[in-house]
Amino acid sequence: MDILQTILAAIVTLGILVTIHEYGHFWVARRCGVKVLRFSIGFGKGLYRWYDSQGTEYVIAAIPLGGYVKMLDEREGDVPEALLEQTFNRKPVSQRIAIVVAGPAVNLLFAVFAYWLMFMAGISTVAPVVGEVRQDSPAAVAEMLGNEEILAVDGHDVRSWEDVNLRLAARIGETGRVVVDTRSLDSGAAHSYGVDIREWQIDEHRGPIDSLGLVPFRPHVPAKIGHLVEGGQAQKSGLQIGDLVLEMNGDPIEDWIDLVKRIQKSADKQVVFSLDRNGQALELTLTPASKQAKDGSHYGYIGAGVEQVSWPPELLREISYGVFEALPVAIAKTHQMITLTLESIGKMIQGAISVKNLSGPITIAKVAGASAESGLESFLNFLAYLSISLGILNLLPIPMLDGGHLLYYVIEAVRGRPVSEKIQIIGLKIGMALLMTLMILAFYNDLARL
Repeated sequence: MDILQTILAAIVTLGILVTIHEYGHFWVARRCGVKVLRFSIGFGKGLYRWYDSQGTEYVIAAIPLGGYVKMLDEREGDVPEALLEQTFNRKPVSQRIAIVVAGPAVNLLFAVFAYWLMFMAGISTVAPVVGEVRQDSPAAVAEMLGNEEILAVDGHDVRSWEDVNLRLAARIGETGRVVVDTRSLDSGAAHSYGVDIREWQIDEHRGPIDSLGLVPFRPHVPAKIGHLVEGGQAQKSGLQIGDLVLEMNGDPIEDWIDLVKRIQKSADKQVVFSLDRNGQALELTLTPASKQAKDGSHYGYIGAGVEQVSWPPELLREISYGVFEALPVAIAKTHQMITLTLESIGKMIQGAISVKNLSGPITIAKVAGASAESGLESFLNFLAYLSISLGILNLLPIPMLDGGHLLYYVIEAVRGRPVSEKIQIIGLKIGMALLMTLMILAFYNDLARL
């Protein structure tokens, strides 16, 4: 993927989410009569700035990793007598709570909006049909079969592999039984399987579906050349688009994956292809070039791509809703993702889920770029998920975050007086240490994934 495209997609994604988050604080502060001094998107040196009629400074800064709304506050400097009524610190605690909550709340509302747009635009997906079940996996122990469509997981209807993945993700770290309801594509018979899990874990290389032992159905992909890299070994040897590779060194080729695996094992070794070219049989000799993998090993490469194949029409799903029908579906989807995120955080604190699942800006940038490249549906889906994550993260009761301020104001509302400055300073130090630890861990996980 182009690095510039990835960076731009990340900037656009974070820019949208940070802007709506800070606008939530800004909008409620204005309506509570608080004077806003600065509305900044990004940190560091201001690249562009302007002022409105009320004297608020708007800034677009150089580092697009956050933002802030600076309000008039006596704790941050002297305030003229005439402006004391517009200071944040002099507002009733109920209004301060509203201002603090507004940012994360707008993030959650934006997720509903993004999902609403996505469901109205329509979702293209494929039915969650199991191609095969891996041996010695939890699904195999439960005697699950291949060529079955998954209809429900733990009593929740599913219509796509994403639905299945989310329902299974909710069970990570648990011990118990996952109930999977299916329908056989051969006989139409319905089955219900109880898949036993024990402190179920996944790693960064295997998602919930793979960890359970399910291999999604894929249509047969013949070893037919659909693309040639200019100057690659395949083109130099005389391979042409449309050639069907039948054998390699006399051994039959089952499909494209089989061909790729054999080529990868044949770096710098001469091989002979038996081909079908427009009904004519012929042979070609070539030597796969050697490429170095990230782990230092080498593999064979010829510079050829596969011809695209179509999915069976009966397995394709087009899901879309009208303007009004899409709203409750979007709300339900947002609720599901909020619940999953909160449960995941709880399990991570308990140690049931590895902290390796934390992601930082590098992973966010990569996913943002990939989702933008994949189209509007993927981008809106990612935007909604990240908005939910940002909203929930900011509501955590950690000093320096909105949730930390909220905790102080709730205590003040209950006690009738503010939390002492000494305790707030101690909390600030603890919060800073926690956030720094999380940031370092997220960066480390990002680099490890690279």
